[in-house]
Amino acid sequence: MKSEIIIPEGVNVTIANSNVHVKGPKGEINRTFNIRGLSISTDDNRVVVVESDDKAINGTVKAHIENMIKGVVEPFTKRLIIRYHHFPITVEVKGKEIIIKNYLGERCPRKCKIHGDAKVEVKGNEITITSCDKEAVGQTAHNIKKITRSDRDRRVFQDGIYDVLEG
Repeated sequence: MKSEIIIPEGVNVTIANSNVHVKGPKGEINRTFNIRGLSISTDDNRVVVVESDDKAINGTVKAHIENMIKGVVEPFTKRLIIRYHHFPITVEVKGKEIIIKNYLGERCPRKCKIHGDAKVEVKGNEITITSCDKEAVGQTAHNIKKITRSDRDRRVFQDGIYDVLEG
């Protein structure tokens, strides 16, 4: 099975063994695909992915490379919103860590890590996560939402950090 991905203008894709390096106007990403029987190469302005047997692996690798190319052209962005009723939640970014203070009136701040090279920006009650790596954006957003998840009844205690619903 063979898949081809067209490389847009301004994007450079370098492949060494199973390591794929994509460089574009907004950043660069490295990723290693250690899959037996997988062959990745560049030909003119295309990336060619060849897998001997498994169609699912071929599609997964193709999707990862497409997302790498999309990310270096236009970075991925995720927006979260901070919601509270009684205790105002304070969110700070210090280095590669996010600190959430006063969640449900707790004295001890909650902390979570920023995944990869994601950039986190807090303005008012909105958190914006941006990166060329789609996985870094998604994992960082998940870490933030997970740290503010509560076992209490969600219908009553709605404090937390949630996805912004685009509408």
